[in-house]
Amino acid sequence: MSPGGTGCPVGLLLTVGWLLLAGLQSARGTNVTAAVQDAGLAREGPGEGEEETENNDSETAENDAPPETEDDVSNRNVVKEVEFGMCTVTCGIGIREVLLTNGCPGGESKCIVRVEECRGPIDCGWGKPISESLGSVTLACIHTSPANRFKYMWKLVRPDQQSIVLENDSAILEVRRENHPLAFECDTLDNNEIVATIKFTVYTSNELQMRRSSRPDTDAILVFVLTIGVVICVFVIFILIFIIVNWEAVKSFWGAKILTPEVQSEQSSVRYKDSTSLDQSPTEMPGEDDALSEWNE
Repeated sequence: MSPGGTGCPVGLLLTVGWLLLAGLQSARGTNVTAAVQDAGLAREGPGEGEEETENNDSETAENDAPPETEDDVSNRNVVKEVEFGMCTVTCGIGIREVLLTNGCPGGESKCIVRVEECRGPIDCGWGKPISESLGSVTLACIHTSPANRFKYMWKLVRPDQQSIVLENDSAILEVRRENHPLAFECDTLDNNEIVATIKFTVYTSNELQMRRSSRPDTDAILVFVLTIGVVICVFVIFILIFIIVNWEAVKSFWGAKILTPEVQSEQSSVRYKDSTSLDQSPTEMPGEDDALSEWNE
């Protein structure tokens, strides 16, 4: 063999080896790239699944939500109008109703929404005791329930002098009668603000007896008048019921009563005619008078 022939196969072997190495490197790179892509897909897969799950949940919630009816839409669009009722007091603290005049359920024209507190003028003047006897008097301040919500200040009012503040801070005050009349005043405070004030006069036992004796007994008179009125109303009702039940008999009775005067008037007219005909004298014949006069001659 020649040296040239020996070198050719060696070069060929080197070329083939280089090609094999290049093929192995390319195959290894392809595998690495595929592995990286598979890992990325594996990471993206759960995220896409979660997004799809969230989308499916939202669509299910939207489908499960009850559809809004026309009444709900109309109720949201209705403008509610409020009207306030009359306050239960003319002074101090009371309550009033809050009425809804538009948008009531069931098509009602008015409905009560709530009850709230209302206030009038502070000064309520002179009041009356809630109970009294010859020995003591029970007085009450102006308040609403609950009573412990307010603070109360009782004063003993003295003419031309400063009032004396009493120790009692409750809404009720019991006072024993003295030998001279006394005047008390109660201030009702809410958040240290006077919202109502009222005064009372506590008379002596003798003055109370005199006032009771001089006072007319209106209760007995009122009861008597009411009793008489009820008796008269019941009597009239019974008469009306009797007339309705026995209408035919009543009608015939009144018809006979009406016909009787007419018959009596007809009989009286006939009798009058007969009496006038009897009272008239017969007319004398003229021929007889002439014959008698000639015979006498």
